[in-house]
Amino acid sequence: MKTIADLKIGERGIIVNFTDEGLSLKLLEMGCLPGTQVTMTHIAPFGDPIAVKVTGYVLSMRKDEAATIIVA
Repeated sequence: MKTIADLKIGERGIIVNFTDEGLSLKLLEMGCLPGTQVTMTHIAPFGDPIAVKVTGYVLSMRKDEAATIIVA
């Protein structure tokens, strides 16, 4: 099972599902919908936060939040 947190800069994934039901609503509202392609764009020097390109904009999130988004 691979998550957004596992991606390296430039890698892409397609959102498949979420592991945290409570957080998933917040992520869905920000455009992280199943079937959407995401691309890792930035990782902070100490690994947190990260930034991913999703639906035409760059979304910054904590690594523990990204770890709840399963990608294929």
